[in-house]
Amino acid sequence: MTAGAAPEDAVPGDGMPAGNLADRYELRRFRASGPESQDFAATAEWIRAVNYGFYEKALADSHVAKTAAAYRVDDRELTGVYGTRPGPQGALPAGRPLATFATFRKTLNVGYGRLVPAHLVTAVTVRTDHRRRGLLRRLMGEDLARARADGVPVAALTASEASIYRRFGYGVATHERRVTVSTGPRFRLAVRPRGRVMAAEPGAMLELAPTIFARAHRAVPGSVDRQEQYRIRAAGQWERGSGGEDAAMRVAVHLGEDGAPDGYAAYRFRGWSHEPATMELLDLVAATPDAYLGLWDYLGSLDLIDRVVWDEAPADDPLVWALEDSRVVRAETARDMLWLRILDVRAALEARRYAHDGELILRVDDALGLAAGRYRLAVVDGTATVEALGTPDGEAQVSLDVADLSSVYVGGVSPVSLVQAGRIRTGESAPEAALVLAQMLAVERPAHCLTHF
Repeated sequence: MTAGAAPEDAVPGDGMPAGNLADRYELRRFRASGPESQDFAATAEWIRAVNYGFYEKALADSHVAKTAAAYRVDDRELTGVYGTRPGPQGALPAGRPLATFATFRKTLNVGYGRLVPAHLVTAVTVRTDHRRRGLLRRLMGEDLARARADGVPVAALTASEASIYRRFGYGVATHERRVTVSTGPRFRLAVRPRGRVMAAEPGAMLELAPTIFARAHRAVPGSVDRQEQYRIRAAGQWERGSGGEDAAMRVAVHLGEDGAPDGYAAYRFRGWSHEPATMELLDLVAATPDAYLGLWDYLGSLDLIDRVVWDEAPADDPLVWALEDSRVVRAETARDMLWLRILDVRAALEARRYAHDGELILRVDDALGLAAGRYRLAVVDGTATVEALGTPDGEAQVSLDVADLSSVYVGGVSPVSLVQAGRIRTGESAPEAALVLAQMLAVERPAHCLTHF
């Protein structure tokens, strides 16, 4: 499943300290294994526990095996929390974890094509009858500390519910929105994009999709590298509900002026019983503006189709500005997508490039203590040097929680907006500091995350 973290164990200050859990719960970490392994039962029950936590239909054995194979490609670490006492008659299987947590490592585009290591958190569930006992706090706290010790500068997740993760230092870094685009004679681009679009066999995406995405990943701030399931889905070999073949999948590929593929759209017809005739856009990856608009031009010209719907459109969408009649796009309010959590302030800030030079002293608060402190951020010729200044007390031109520093890190929100929201504070002697920070953190195009996990 593409959802990230589940709305489990969600009450701040929930339950007892983690130290009181050892006599009732056992935490196990392991890598996914396949059906040929004697350890596959643990992997299968872990997958079924995640499925149960997200209220999905029970999975067939073949779907479980396919999921495990994809996890192995991603090199995911699976964490399960298990009860140490036998359950009563009729309880769920004893080998099925009561809570789940998974991580894997990918890269995050922090602007100007720079990719930094990112610790991705996903499949977070706590079963309803074991909530409010400190399980999520223990899982998240230990995991972030381990990632910090490994030298990973930033963690990331995509959340099913928005009220859970700020207390662990995560902040919203990108947004997306659902769009409904009316096609037909009203759909006309003001400028014809360069290149051309061809219909492609879905199976070709097994090789093409990763190549195209790699180009787009370097072009889009906020992008996170993808997991194995995306490649298989684009090829029509993984229907989300069943895990089987997706016979309705269609794919279009954009070719640049040099003939090289630089974008693709994967889409599915909803059927003639659905009115108006609707095409569901499942994925659109574009490394260039011409690829993005060219693919939309293709989708807008599909015969017999009245509208195209897409759940993952960028919040700042160039399509609206490229159309002669922007009202053919009906968009819902932007919703949070990528959440980031800076683990190491110096490593994270020194890893990215800056649009403007300048110098600021930042005070960073962190309830978990991983990134708290005062830091001098000095940027010369677009390159940052970060100096830790010791305790949080003392002069600071910008004071903010690590969640808010994480929100502004890839340019998805302006520090000025967060000052207006009361999230960021500026020193009395430096009221313009938020604007200076915004200018420094500006990226080359609007931040957008193309990957759910």
